[in-house]
Amino acid sequence: MVIKSAEFVTSVADTNYYKSDYNEVAFVGRSNVGKSSLINFIVNRKKLARASSMPGKTTLINYYLVNKQFLLVDLPGYGYAEVSKGEKTNWGEFLEEYLKTSEKLKCVYLLLDIRRTPTAQDEQMLKFLYFNRISTKVVVTKVDTLSKAQVSNQLQIICSKLGITRRDVIVTSSQDKEGHKDLLDSIEQFVNQ
Repeated sequence: MVIKSAEFVTSVADTNYYKSDYNEVAFVGRSNVGKSSLINFIVNRKKLARASSMPGKTTLINYYLVNKQFLLVDLPGYGYAEVSKGEKTNWGEFLEEYLKTSEKLKCVYLLLDIRRTPTAQDEQMLKFLYFNRISTKVVVTKVDTLSKAQVSNQLQIICSKLGITRRDVIVTSSQDKEGHKDLLDSIEQFVNQ
């Protein structure tokens, strides 16, 4: 797939989420895992999705129209400690509602930072997606921050912890452009279903 155009469409803050005729692929993960950077990486734009140095800034569902053919959906991050318990609960319900009810959702990409062991929340998210029969791919980010040996070791830890195989994982670096084709090929496969 060649990305010819990408534009921000809208942000929504409740379960009356944006509805369109476009197929959707969504990105979810812990706060500060690099969702905004990954979206910019996918569409070859530096500032389409706003990346913040402060984790927990994505509190809305953000929609981006790509090639006037499908939507990339940036979901709120989870696991940020400085957010109130009530706000975490609201985000969780909001996220769950979107994931369970979006009729155009074709795949969820669960993002993990290669430098971190998956958390209980990451495991819970993956189980939730599998339980609800939502097509899911795991994407590890920031692989440029480790040596090849460290990446290989971390991939083994991630796969073991989540009960998945290496072929279930897309390895990416928005800095080194690693994994760009693999990610685009995967997205293309799902949006053309």
